[in-house]
Amino acid sequence: MTAPKQALAPLDAYRITDIESVMTPALVIYPKIVEANIAATIRVLGGDPNRWRPHVKTSKLGFVMRKLTEQGVVNVKCATTLELQTAAAAGATDILVAYPMVGANVRRVRELAAAMPDKRISALVENAAQVKAWEGSNISLFIDLNGGMDRTGLEQERSAEVVALAQQIEAAGLVFRGLHYYDGHMSKYQDLATREVMAHQGYDQLMQLVAALNSAGLLVEEVITSGTPAFPCAISYRPFADAPFVHRASPGTMVYGDATSLGQLPEDYGFQPAAVVVSAVVSHPAAQRVTCDAGHKAVSADAGIPTCSVLGHSELQPHKPSEEHLPIDVPAGATLPAVGEYLYLVPRHVCPTVNNFDYALLVENGKITGVERVTARGREAPVAI
Repeated sequence: MTAPKQALAPLDAYRITDIESVMTPALVIYPKIVEANIAATIRVLGGDPNRWRPHVKTSKLGFVMRKLTEQGVVNVKCATTLELQTAAAAGATDILVAYPMVGANVRRVRELAAAMPDKRISALVENAAQVKAWEGSNISLFIDLNGGMDRTGLEQERSAEVVALAQQIEAAGLVFRGLHYYDGHMSKYQDLATREVMAHQGYDQLMQLVAALNSAGLLVEEVITSGTPAFPCAISYRPFADAPFVHRASPGTMVYGDATSLGQLPEDYGFQPAAVVVSAVVSHPAAQRVTCDAGHKAVSADAGIPTCSVLGHSELQPHKPSEEHLPIDVPAGATLPAVGEYLYLVPRHVCPTVNNFDYALLVENGKITGVERVTARGREAPVAI
């Protein structure tokens, strides 16, 4: 796991004074740190919240999405209809469903968009059949590009197909908004200088594609790029700042921060973990091992092992979790945490970790100040009920 570049706040800044009242494992969110992380992102964006379209799959809570809109971040993207509804209720005004919608999912997004005419709702397309599915709706469309992840979207090299698809959007009576380009695979370049070179090569191709669309008489209103690992690369790419379109970066992880993102971002950004999982030590099964109650049903294991770091205890080494158990090795000579002791875990990947919990505790100045439902956890019922 990449070591965080940020200088982390001391453990005492996270301790809960009445922790004995908390059932573990528990998701804990620190609102003041959330606010500071949002402000830091806007500062890096030159003080312009309009340049940020965060993916709210990370935020998940309506409470936290309101923290975004309170600081002027009203353009967001999401992956599910629950996230769409939560973002709209929190005050977002321009929401992109940044996931391929097909079948009944299209119907549901159309229903929601029709019910909120004061919001600007957009979707992604990569072929003519998807365009047809949105005909007659008030939904505008972005063309999804494959920036190299080979996950969704049209490859950038297929510029003629991109231009033709934009023309089909307009011929169908729909609004062509622009281009969606997610380059999450930049995370494989640990060195930021290398990552920047590779990301800028992709952005150069993207600018050529915009030029091809403009030459065909098609207006590109907005270009969306960059999750968390590529965020610094988008900031340093000068053509975005001077472009004839609105460029928006779309990292969502920085709202909470996690062990991975804190290792990918420049230290002077100043992000801190705003969401941790509080876990209790439940067993001492071997001489230099303890087990706590934060298995992969609590702290997501999708980003690999270790799943987390232990705040304030860099010497502790989490191992492969099972569903409910997280074994942790304790080096010789280090203090062995006692059964019943509480550990504050910084997830390696915070987005699915938040989605593991129904509720989050809010903590300020060591005190529990509230309990918030993880509003957009999971999905809506698969059929109308």
